[in-house]
Amino acid sequence: MAIAAAFHARIRTTGARGATVAALLLAALAVPAGAQTLDRLTKGEPFRIGYRQFAPPYSYAASNGQPSGYIVDLCREVADALKRSLKLPNMAVDYVKVSAEDRFEAVRDGRIDILCEPTSMTMSRRALVDFSLPTFLDGAGVVTRGSAVKGLEELRGKKVGVLKGTTTEETLRATLSQMGITATIVTVTDHPDGLKQLADGKLDAYFGDRGILNYLIANTAFGSRLSLSDQYFTFETYALGLPRGDQTFRLLVDTTLADLYRTDRIRDIYAKSFGKFPPDQFLNALFVINGVPK
Repeated sequence: MAIAAAFHARIRTTGARGATVAALLLAALAVPAGAQTLDRLTKGEPFRIGYRQFAPPYSYAASNGQPSGYIVDLCREVADALKRSLKLPNMAVDYVKVSAEDRFEAVRDGRIDILCEPTSMTMSRRALVDFSLPTFLDGAGVVTRGSAVKGLEELRGKKVGVLKGTTTEETLRATLSQMGITATIVTVTDHPDGLKQLADGKLDAYFGDRGILNYLIANTAFGSRLSLSDQYFTFETYALGLPRGDQTFRLLVDTTLADLYRTDRIRDIYAKSFGKFPPDQFLNALFVINGVPK
């Protein structure tokens, strides 16, 4: 029921979003085509990978400060493919931190070449960036102190935290509104801060991507006091963010991902961040469907 409610809430917002389609198209036309990445790399410039500091297990800074995570590792595969394709074995790779608020502008403005974090594909975001083949399927869940919630109705009158500037925030607001649930939504700048506020009693619940929440609960000192709901309240399809208009680069990225999905290499990459392979049926289907032949 919770999934259906979230789905119908999104459907009901279609009319309002439809009114902005013309504006989005105009915005897209106003964005210049992305710099031709491969041409720039052949001139000796570094390949710039954008990653998030606090989005484990997908994209984060490890305890030693090094960029880590499942999606960062996928982008390292892209970097290796570039080195082979361009015959640049010594190509430099720079890692650039981005935030949930500035990540798409970082691609659009040329500060990074590829966005390697849990980025949900949406039509509105296509006004700023292109997207690769899908990289992951996830969905939103709710964390509470003590017992897990069984439905969004239990958030009525509560203070609910959510990461600012994300599709998860948009969905939470739209769904609660459509269900007639009044709650105080508190935005935070990173997931660890949101969960800490929850553990300290400053929030009653926290809404976020289940993969990230699972990881953080298992790896924080106060995680034993928190419970993640069993339900998926949304479904999100992640992909790598790429410069608009750079079709040659996008083809290389998609070819790299498709090659991984058709081979055992994806098993090693997945297991490094998530443990035993295979993943759940949804992600396994993603690998099968997007293992596009050459």
